[in-house]
Amino acid sequence: MTDTAIEAHALTKRFGRRQALRDCSFRLPAGRVCAVVGPNGAGKSTLLSLVAGLDRPGGGTLTVLGTSPAEAHARVAYVAQDKPLHPRLSIADTLRLGAELNPGRWDMAVAERVLAGGALDPGARVRTLSGGQRTRVALALALGKRAELLLLDEPMADLDPLARHQLMGTLMAEAAEHGTTVVMSSHIVGELADACDHLLLVSDGRVRLGGGIDDLVTAHALVTGARPAADLAPHTVIESRATGRGVTALIRPEGPLGGGWDVEEPSLEELLLAHLRSPDAPPLITPGTSVPARPEVTA
Repeated sequence: MTDTAIEAHALTKRFGRRQALRDCSFRLPAGRVCAVVGPNGAGKSTLLSLVAGLDRPGGGTLTVLGTSPAEAHARVAYVAQDKPLHPRLSIADTLRLGAELNPGRWDMAVAERVLAGGALDPGARVRTLSGGQRTRVALALALGKRAELLLLDEPMADLDPLARHQLMGTLMAEAAEHGTTVVMSSHIVGELADACDHLLLVSDGRVRLGGGIDDLVTAHALVTGARPAADLAPHTVIESRATGRGVTALIRPEGPLGGGWDVEEPSLEELLLAHLRSPDAPPLITPGTSVPARPEVTA
């Protein structure tokens, strides 16, 4: 067992003229439940696909569970956005296929437990299922594999709120019981705040925020005061806006703030939105998530 689930150094990936990832570097400790967030086209799906071993980077290095993505394949489960399943197979046949492809690892009981909450007919063919039902089958396959690393790309987007809550609870319980590392991209911030303990904010192909969610939140402050924004100059200002006769700003304090400011801890949503609205803000990668610089190695 390794204490690092994923480690990327100067990872790059290009699709034609589009640079999907550029100098993407981070370390994810094993056993974390990590949210990957960012605007559309930021590189989130590309990153998960590279970790899953479905594509190769254009440059840089990537290790998964202490080895290459290809060698770690049997220990990784991946649910893509489009939930690719064989349309002609029944649900029962799909689970049997999962068992055949994962000998020695497959847990039929947990796969059936995921399906049970959806009241699905095991004989129903995949092509007849709704988007939410396909999601439930895909998650059943992923959890039944008993993987050490679970990669989920927008897994709950097509589920209703009740099903999303139920499946997220099942997912978190299974991950906690078995020490599974979970990496999940999502736009539902409330879902992330309740479930995840680690964060990667990806923008323009790079990681701009990386670390434990509590560490990242407490490194920032939301300040309001009837004072000019210039008074915040000693601190790292992520975003500031005029409010009445004063300003409200998200900052990374670089010492005492002085009088005249009301200071609060930002919510995760406030933190993410401020950084997304301020793409030129300095990045913050906490010590446990940062990696030393290496010369780029062409794949």
